[in-house]
Amino acid sequence: MRRLILLTISLGLVVASCASTATEPRLDLVTPRDAAAMIDERPVVVLDVRTPEEFAEGHLENAINIDFYAADFADQLADLDPATEYVIYCRSGNRSGQTIPIMADLGFQSVHDVDGGIIEWVQAGLPLTR
Repeated sequence: MRRLILLTISLGLVVASCASTATEPRLDLVTPRDAAAMIDERPVVVLDVRTPEEFAEGHLENAINIDFYAADFADQLADLDPATEYVIYCRSGNRSGQTIPIMADLGFQSVHDVDGGIIEWVQAGLPLTR
């Protein structure tokens, strides 16, 4: 009986230690300046979820565009690598904010939503490309 108790405790400790080392998804809201620093400092994918027309008016350099209103929006997101780090934005933060839970459900681990979208990006004096 004593060996069974010790075995149960040992097994519990192993399970607990495995659970505590699992990485939690990092899905957060960042300022435009913090997003710009991330883009400059490390390899991130910049994801613009505005319409193609909005994207053509000006976007962050090297951004990929997936239209939030596309019928296959979630499918297009699912084609992306969930292990990659993303900076996501839209016009004001509404669509990108709605995209975060979808990406979380798809298993994305690191997504940073630009607070206030491209509107705040421009107000912060940060560059756009066409």
